[in-house]
Amino acid sequence: MTRVDVYLVRAFSIAGHGGNLAGVVLNADTLTDVQKQFIAKQVGVSETAFVSQSDTADFELSFFTPTVEVDFCGHATLAVFWLLHYFQHILAGSYQQETKAGILSVEVALHGDVLMSQSLPVWLAEHSAEEIAPMLGLRSQVIAQLGLPIQVVSTGLVDVMVPVPYGVLDCLEVDSEAITRFCQQHQCVGFHVFEMNPPEAIYTASCRNFAPAVGIPEESATGSSSGALACYLNRHFGYQQMVFEQGRAMKMPSRLVTQLTIKSGALTQVQVGGEGAFLKRVMLTC
Repeated sequence: MTRVDVYLVRAFSIAGHGGNLAGVVLNADTLTDVQKQFIAKQVGVSETAFVSQSDTADFELSFFTPTVEVDFCGHATLAVFWLLHYFQHILAGSYQQETKAGILSVEVALHGDVLMSQSLPVWLAEHSAEEIAPMLGLRSQVIAQLGLPIQVVSTGLVDVMVPVPYGVLDCLEVDSEAITRFCQQHQCVGFHVFEMNPPEAIYTASCRNFAPAVGIPEESATGSSSGALACYLNRHFGYQQMVFEQGRAMKMPSRLVTQLTIKSGALTQVQVGGEGAFLKRVMLTC
């Protein structure tokens, strides 16, 4: 039996509260994938990150939900690098992480906030409001009236961007079984549903993320989806810097900052960042 320390971190927290809990296991080189999956299930948060040595980057990270390994996880990445800085294992600066979504850069600020790079967007299929709306308890006209596409986008994980009118986000009636079937059929991770806020609001958009197909009924902060949403909003509105709110319906409010770099009219970098807060350490055996 192997004893493992798991650190729980509030990623994308607001003044130490809210956020999205991620598990972090340091020095995970000797753990097998079976052990990692067992640990992630026991921890029970949406994702647990495992940190190992890398031959091609500063660290290698792998990410497990309670039911499956995923290629990338934004909030767990933030949790890892925030924790490494919190424990003074790393200083402020730029680092690279090796993931199954590629080698991605991470910047750690002096005060510990983390800004992580994601893959450039991959634009995939569009879906009709008639197909998607019933899974959210909405009439198709509610979504269609916005004139924005429902589109699958990936900046590391494949998610469905679903726009809804302002004021509708908190009124969804989610059919998790239908979303699971849809995502399995179309090889998506989940639905990222968002409403644009008024221009004077502090948040560009408010979001909810549903990924029941990978064991996450709803998530309070989704870094990978925020990168994809930033690219979506850049394409349709020209925005380059955005701040998103997520987790309101779960009483776990989260703040996610996004930044896009555009050179000579081409998108060259996608970054998502925020703060972290330490919650507790738990010990498991596997």
